[in-house]
Amino acid sequence: MYAVFKTGGKQYRATTGDKIKVEKIEAEKGAMIELDQVLMVGEGEDVKVGAPFLAGGKVTALVVDHGRADKIKIIKFRRRKHHMKHMGHRQYFTQLEITGITA
Repeated sequence: MYAVFKTGGKQYRATTGDKIKVEKIEAEKGAMIELDQVLMVGEGEDVKVGAPFLAGGKVTALVVDHGRADKIKIIKFRRRKHHMKHMGHRQYFTQLEITGITA
């Protein structure tokens, strides 16, 4: 069974046992969290779709780790104007292990 859920403004598709990186969630390492914005739950021909969310749909997950992603380099350059600007960004993330999906 898989679920499509929303957290941090993005949508993720996951099954039980998957480890995924999502936007930073304020939770302790090793804590169990519940994600209740479930958009779709399905398995084969049996698919339930919410409008926009499923009533009673939940995804439970274990917080495995917190960290920062690789650096993204941003360069702004204007030719013939003696202007060049270097910037970088490292996004915070939370790694989750999906432990259960309920419709």
